[in-house]
Amino acid sequence: MFKIYTKTGDKGSTSLIGGVRVPKSHIRIESYGTVDELNSYMGMVSDMCANEQVVAEIREIQDRLFTIGSALATDPGKDIKMKLPDLHEQDSEWLEQRIDAMNEVLPEMRSFLLPGGCLAGSTCHVARCVCRRAERICVAMQEEHEFVPPLIISYLNRLSDYLFVLARYLGHLNSAPELPWRARVTN
Repeated sequence: MFKIYTKTGDKGSTSLIGGVRVPKSHIRIESYGTVDELNSYMGMVSDMCANEQVVAEIREIQDRLFTIGSALATDPGKDIKMKLPDLHEQDSEWLEQRIDAMNEVLPEMRSFLLPGGCLAGSTCHVARCVCRRAERICVAMQEEHEFVPPLIISYLNRLSDYLFVLARYLGHLNSAPELPWRARVTN
């Protein structure tokens, strides 16, 4: 029987794919932990959504997020024997196509929008914020000379755009009003 606990991390370290042990506070662990958090929020959006096409899209994205997580969890300095899934430029292009298709049915945006309107859309906004954090962590990794495949950063950037449009789209499907931001300006 497979046990979920190994006790190997009880002292605050964990292994990367490739066997190297690092502290659980290592930026590489933070990066794939944040991608895992994003994937969990994507599952919540899916659970709240009645649209089968959107649910299928989310499942596709969740698969890509596992791919990204495996790349971030790999020690770039080690040759590993296992074959890992990979990300492709077409994955970002697919997100762009979905963004364009959703935008075709949405009203033109005339102001910044407050997150809200329907629970699935609001959860998309939370996922978008987590996605942006994951992107920032990956950029910080590059700045610290930790290898991050460039496609990961571009995919996360595009995914956050997708999540913003998906939030609007889910609001549209649920006949929820968009909430324009009205800046308070005092004279």
